[in-house]
Amino acid sequence: METILYLVRHAQSIYAEGEERSRGLTVEGEKHAFLVKDLLESECLDAFISSPYERAIATIRPAAEQQNMKITLYEDLRERAMGQFEPEAFFDAKRKLYAEKSFAFPGGESSVVAQTRAVKVIDHILSANKGKKLAIGTHGDIMTLMMQQYDSQYDYPFWASLSMPDIYKLVFAETHLQYTIRLWPSD
Repeated sequence: METILYLVRHAQSIYAEGEERSRGLTVEGEKHAFLVKDLLESECLDAFISSPYERAIATIRPAAEQQNMKITLYEDLRERAMGQFEPEAFFDAKRKLYAEKSFAFPGGESSVVAQTRAVKVIDHILSANKGKKLAIGTHGDIMTLMMQQYDSQYDYPFWASLSMPDIYKLVFAETHLQYTIRLWPSD
């Protein structure tokens, strides 16, 4: 029996220091959320799940509303806390976190810690929704770490290649990833 997860990376959002939970989508991001809705419409979804961050919720909200479904939030699907590092070194900081999985910047989470908390939720979702199709509003970093748990090819270069939004269809047999398909069209 196949269970299918549609991991939906949030659409474009304006970065605002200290507003990780509340920042929404840009005008372009809102337009993309409706394209996400159109793409997911034909997938016959059974449920919508999301990170508690507004940008992730807002990206799947039009699809959930179209199908008259609520969005269930899981705190542990939130984005990885990066911690304190030099802002101009953002990509170097990300690269370091992927290369040294147990490393964490002060006040941040290591790849191991962030991956463990998110995968625990995914394992729960898979066991509680066997044979169903679920859309999950997520973030680039935590999405990469979740996918990496099931296939090591998902790492820093994969994260760096993601668009906003992006959609990956993951097909599972029980808790074993069978294959993935990128659904979001590249620009």
